Amino acid sequence: GGPGGEGLTRALARWTAGLGYEDIPARVGSVVTSQVVSHLAAIRATAAHPVGRTLLAAYGPLDVTGEPARTAHLAAALSSGLYLEDTLYAGHVSHAAVGVPVAYQASQALSGRALITAVTAANEAAARVTAAATLGPFRGQWAGHTHLVAACAALLHGAGADAGTLLNAWGLALAAPPRALRPAVLASDAKVLSAAAPVRTAVDACAAAVAGLTGRDDVIEHPEGLLAVFAGAAVPELVAYGLGERWHTETLSFKLLPVGVHLDALVECAAELHRRLRPADPADITSVDVAVPRMTMVMSGHADRYVRGAATSLPALNLSAGYNVATALLTGGLTVADLAPPRLAEEGRWRLAERVRLHADEELSRRGVLSTAPVGETLRHAGRHALEWETELPGIPMEKLLEELGPPVASFAGSTKALGCRMRVRMRDGREETCERAAGTGAVGSASWSDHPALVREKLLRTGADEAAVDALARLEELTAAELAEVLRQVLRLGD
Repeated sequence: GGPGGEGLTRALARWTAGLGYEDIPARVGSVVTSQVVSHLAAIRATAAHPVGRTLLAAYGPLDVTGEPARTAHLAAALSSGLYLEDTLYAGHVSHAAVGVPVAYQASQALSGRALITAVTAANEAAARVTAAATLGPFRGQWAGHTHLVAACAALLHGAGADAGTLLNAWGLALAAPPRALRPAVLASDAKVLSAAAPVRTAVDACAAAVAGLTGRDDVIEHPEGLLAVFAGAAVPELVAYGLGERWHTETLSFKLLPVGVHLDALVECAAELHRRLRPADPADITSVDVAVPRMTMVMSGHADRYVRGAATSLPALNLSAGYNVATALLTGGLTVADLAPPRLAEEGRWRLAERVRLHADEELSRRGVLSTAPVGETLRHAGRHALEWETELPGIPMEKLLEELGPPVASFAGSTKALGCRMRVRMRDGREETCERAAGTGAVGSASWSDHPALVREKLLRTGADEAAVDALARLEELTAAELAEVLRQVLRLGD
């Protein structure tokens, strides 16, 4: 249970509803400011892609001064399109943790500080629940419960609701949590609704709770509740562990490339090798061999089953190594435009993609699983209980891993997410070059992470956002509700 024998869900609701701006360390607030900037960039970037234009046609325009429930739903769909959203240990929380309070900012008259507090409350609640269930089949964008928890927390914190109302909202929202089906998520456009549908459910649950409907107050930890059903090896203690002392928000990895996070290092190495080798034609490159963590092999392998050249669905394209590595080798980078016609139809990229070979590497696998995110810290808490987790991800026997993991950490200040690679490219003329990355730019624990305000500023500017508005967002904690409303209106003026 939680502190003083209190139930876990109840303890989490009490802490989340009671969080004040003054409770948040300045270093954590700085991360949240960058998280907001970065997430707005993800929404804008997707709006320029064909799938984004389709979403705007279906649900748009995106109007932060209009109906907030509809705006929250559309924003979650847009931010889910390209894997440009940031991730915590544990979970893709920003679709709801940022998208919902941004949508409700005007109607709730949230100042910059109030927005930061609502986002932090949602981050901390959703990350803990996601971490407790992460040793199972539903992680990352597969985990609909992440968005349910985050959306209720963010919306009701912004509304000033009490813990009891939040508890009922969670009980209602989590009563029938969504289960993703891999073929649908990978081989169709359905993934773009993977966070939007839970956000809509959560908004309805909040309205019902405010009006007086009740939900279970132990829906997360009950023997037949969320963790029991959604985790292979549940770690319930994580739901209320270290509240106000250990900040999951500090584990945020910033996302700069429109691919799955396991491919960031690969694309960056390929871009670097393009600069060194300057291939003039796809046929100039005879082989591309990449040592990767087992986790990367597994995730790319799932997507590879659904790769169909230029007809490949966007989710499979985002997660499969071949096309993205080939594109970066040939062009020196990877942009949103590379994931749409006409570039997607360039046959040379697909011919080179077939020559990209991934090889599971034990040391890279070890680093990936031992790092805080995506699963290392949950494994530390689980201990031998983790042996019940049926998984192909680690690439190292679980018994051996558990000996190396050590105890849970007291602070997330030194968090890591080490999904790296070693790449070797051989050219037809006999030249050969190698590149190694311990993690992608923006990954927590990487040298680049400390520069996150500059990284996310550039990410938002690349989408064509107004520079003055971007600079105003960097001072988020200073903005009044009226100033923030105007800045958000400028940045998210889409689909008119």
